[in-house]
Amino acid sequence: MKRKPSTEATAAWIRLMRVQSRVLDAVEQELKKAGFPPLAWYEALFELSRAPSGEMRPVELERQMLIPQYSASRLIDRLVDEGLAVRRECKIDKRGQFVDITEAGRELQRKMGTAYSAAIEKHVGSKLSDADAVKLCGLLDRLGCTCDDAAVLAARDGVAVR
Repeated sequence: MKRKPSTEATAAWIRLMRVQSRVLDAVEQELKKAGFPPLAWYEALFELSRAPSGEMRPVELERQMLIPQYSASRLIDRLVDEGLAVRRECKIDKRGQFVDITEAGRELQRKMGTAYSAAIEKHVGSKLSDADAVKLCGLLDRLGCTCDDAAVLAARDGVAVR
């Protein structure tokens, strides 16, 4: 390593890690208080619901959610056990499979989306002006954390994504 991060860059890193942890924990607690399952369930259902046919290969879901394969497998198992998703064999590649969202999964995702949006507003939106939020997005984009406009609009309209 040629250069150490500045004191300011290190302080920014620490704040970024702490705020991510605190806000995610607060959002999880809001969902729990509302009687919903963990945020990861919502995220998986959200990704499946916005897939063109409501289905994805497990590896695509892992990539979208930024989680390791073993976590995705366990999450998919739970969603299937609860009737929120189903596994379907790929007709072309018999070894492959798809995960499809069910109507019950779509309904839970919509209900959770309302509570999730309220939690985002409580823990982020109420603390930042729209101009501050745009600045923060710009700074995070510089760190490689870009998201498409559709996801931003979805978040604004009550189907937030992490």
